[in-house]
Amino acid sequence: MRVSLPHEAFKASLPYLLALVLIAIAGYWLIDPAPPKKIVISISKEDGNYQAYARLYEALLLQDGVALEIRESEGPLPSLDELRREGTDVDMAFVPGGVARSESTVGLVSLGSLYYEPLWIFSKGQRRTGQLSALKGRRIAVGRTGSGTNILTRMVLGAAGVTAQNSTLFEIGEDDAMEALRHNVADVIFLSGVPTSTLIQEVAALPGVTLVDLDEAEAYSRQFNFLRHLVLPEGALSLASNVPPREVHMLAPTVTLVARESMHPALVYLVLKVLARVHGGAGMLQQEREFPSDKDTDFEMSTQAAHFYESGPPFLDRYLPFWAATFVNRVLIILLPLLALAIPLSRIAPAVYTWLVKSRIHKLYGELRFLELQLRDRHHPLELSTFRKELDAIENKVNHLRLPVAFSSHLYELRSHIELVRSKLSRA
Repeated sequence: MRVSLPHEAFKASLPYLLALVLIAIAGYWLIDPAPPKKIVISISKEDGNYQAYARLYEALLLQDGVALEIRESEGPLPSLDELRREGTDVDMAFVPGGVARSESTVGLVSLGSLYYEPLWIFSKGQRRTGQLSALKGRRIAVGRTGSGTNILTRMVLGAAGVTAQNSTLFEIGEDDAMEALRHNVADVIFLSGVPTSTLIQEVAALPGVTLVDLDEAEAYSRQFNFLRHLVLPEGALSLASNVPPREVHMLAPTVTLVARESMHPALVYLVLKVLARVHGGAGMLQQEREFPSDKDTDFEMSTQAAHFYESGPPFLDRYLPFWAATFVNRVLIILLPLLALAIPLSRIAPAVYTWLVKSRIHKLYGELRFLELQLRDRHHPLELSTFRKELDAIENKVNHLRLPVAFSSHLYELRSHIELVRSKLSRA
């Protein structure tokens, strides 16, 4: 008799192993699908800042194998509409603070506020300080219809009582506004942009043009809580020309990066890391690490963004490249439930294994018992030689039965029963 580990252990475990493997494969692709390799962002086509930042994002995301497709829209509201549209493939959009206050935000989340985008008020003449209510009756460029500049300008002018009924409002783009001011078609223009914007620099350098110091900036920031009261330092636009010649009080919303709530979490974390690299430095109007931030946003923070601003990037993302961290995360998401499933299965498998081994022994016992009953039946036509051949066949099966050591006693008992039947056969 040869005694060794049989293949019953494998047979007993095979169904459970196959089930675990199938669950793992299905879970890997269905429970936590791989992140897409492309992100689509919608930006206002007239805003050069958005374009510049989007290009920076594009370069940094590409380092991790993710492409950024930049699509232009007519303004922040059309970008929001596209982001909300059912079946859209747009993932993110830039939205200035206050613009979406009357819009539905269902299904949209904030990835953080990125930077201040001041509202610049340029006037023809030497008037450096003022109140917006004094603009009644003037010719004012308020930004192209639907643009962030237009929406915010109309808000603050409306609060000051300046309307289309008592003033001339030009709804034109930023370049046209600069030309209107240059050629005395407009008395005052409103622009949005960062201090380093080429357009802001050009308008500030126009002869006879003054950057208005808003006396009531603090009051406006209290009435509109999405606006910040900022102070532009003397010489901030040009130290050589000392522009502006003294500090200027301004109003500024923050620009928020808005995303669809269904955006893949791994891509959200990747974008957040990019935002920290691009917007985390100090600037003319911001302190170092003031942005990106979870403050001053009209949208609910995404789960990933809230965790990022509170605790930083996930542990694996701090030490592994993006795709490696994503792979490990997906594997862990599958393995942990599988381990929980494997524990009860590991208790069942030994019982099944024992049953399979004993069933082979019991089968031979059944054959032996049947032969013994035939031997007792004196009217049975079989001859004694046939009984001996049957018994030898059973004994041969026992001799070639491979069982683990733990079941050896069962084999010895079976062999003793075979000898007992053989002795009965000899006496027949």
